[in-house]
Amino acid sequence: MKKIEISKEVLPLYLVDAFAEEPSKGNPAAVCLLESLYPTDVLQTIAAEMNLSETAFLHNLEKKCLRESKLFSLRWFTPKVEMPLCGHATLASAAVLFYDVAVSTNEIVFETISGRLSAKKEEKGVILDFPVGDLAPFNLEPELLKAMGVTDYKDVGYCRKTGNLLISLHDEKTLRSLKPNFELMKAAPTKAEIRGVIITSLGHPPYDFVSRYFAPWIGINEDPVTGAAHTTLALYWSKILGKREMLAFQASSRGGTLTVRLHPNNDRVDLIGNAVIVSKGVLYLPSNLLR
Repeated sequence: MKKIEISKEVLPLYLVDAFAEEPSKGNPAAVCLLESLYPTDVLQTIAAEMNLSETAFLHNLEKKCLRESKLFSLRWFTPKVEMPLCGHATLASAAVLFYDVAVSTNEIVFETISGRLSAKKEEKGVILDFPVGDLAPFNLEPELLKAMGVTDYKDVGYCRKTGNLLISLHDEKTLRSLKPNFELMKAAPTKAEIRGVIITSLGHPPYDFVSRYFAPWIGINEDPVTGAAHTTLALYWSKILGKREMLAFQASSRGGTLTVRLHPNNDRVDLIGNAVIVSKGVLYLPSNLLR
């Protein structure tokens, strides 16, 4: 048997279920703490090995010990691509810093490719401060609708910031029964680059609205709970329901709950949820990745 050469470099590694109150619910994310910066291709290889919808990479930007710091760089990767924004992996990262590292502050700031994001620890959970994803009109191609099994819908829009398409259905029962053909979705022609499709409808009490999220183009057939999608859903449903704070449920097989709360100018939104640290260990970096 060939001996695999393992480097002496290791990364602290966590598995966290985000937007969950208990293990095996919500959306699992891997969180890696970086002591130094690595090339993008190394991070992408690690994310592919983790094979979760997102792997987050945190790096301390202050010349202080980890516990005394509040400013971090944050990047998110699916098994295939780097993402411009990710809610559940940001929540998972905040949970690691608040609950395991035990940082001395109740508010953390993340430098990301989507600008500065913050996470605040409160009794009700962690509050993420994210930019709102506004919608523009979009003409749906029939091939994409057919691939998703959608025969009728109320509204459609496209968020240029996240690359997400939103389709609003008439009822929750139809939403829950969808069984998309993911290969046909990837093959369907589109008029814009689509990273994922948000399907949504009104919810049954106590939920104001429900959703599902499909993103086969980036290696995620169905995401369990998608924070970034709710930056678009929050503004969409606020205009319809006349509410600024709403309770949302993502109706995947794992399921996940979060509260969305729009800021006064509708330019930012709070995503409020909980997370559970499931495991903690180390990742051994193969030497060939570091050459």
